[in-house]
Amino acid sequence: MIKIDILTLFPESFSPLKTSILDNAVENGLLEFNIINIRDFSKDKHKKCDDYPFGGGAGMLMTVQPLFDAINSVYEKDAKIIFPSPVGEVLSVKKAQTLSKYEHLIFVCGHYEGVDERIFELFPIEQISIGDYVLTGGELPTMVIIDCLSRFVDGVLSSDSLTDESFSNGLLEYPQYTRPQEFMGLKVPDVLVSGNHGEVEKWRKKQSLERTKSRRSDLLNNTQD
Repeated sequence: MIKIDILTLFPESFSPLKTSILDNAVENGLLEFNIINIRDFSKDKHKKCDDYPFGGGAGMLMTVQPLFDAINSVYEKDAKIIFPSPVGEVLSVKKAQTLSKYEHLIFVCGHYEGVDERIFELFPIEQISIGDYVLTGGELPTMVIIDCLSRFVDGVLSSDSLTDESFSNGLLEYPQYTRPQEFMGLKVPDVLVSGNHGEVEKWRKKQSLERTKSRRSDLLNNTQD
């Protein structure tokens, strides 16, 4: 089981964790989520957790004291602390697989223009990006990272579900179809209803390669390195 503590200014943002596959994983004892409100640790009488940055600049920064106390309340020596941030390493299948091996993960959700840099000197925090763009807070990227890594926790999905999907072998996944066999004049490729499993496998490999070439040729370059 992975224990996942989520530190946030907006606990209500995490209702999606109580749905579908992730909720089933919690029910089956594979994941445990604890949502912690950073405001509860503020020593300001109004529970304020932000202030103007020294040196000027646009926006506000999250202050270090509430963050420090919130992290300290759940931190254990073997825990992995993650701060979603565009300055971090970009999330990948390999990174998600690595994170899925930890027994205790702590996610710290930033907000506003960011956080006081001293928090990264006080704790061993890894920053992880979900792409080359900026969001208004760390709540959405936290859920993306959690959803991604959870798929690699034993029992959350069947092992077959992870075998041929996009990026599992360095390529994008092949096109897939289901009933009806024809819809608005569009038919399922004959090979998929032929019953010839060898030909189906060949078709899927070819389609996967062609899709990767046309949409993400950079992946092919990476596999050749």
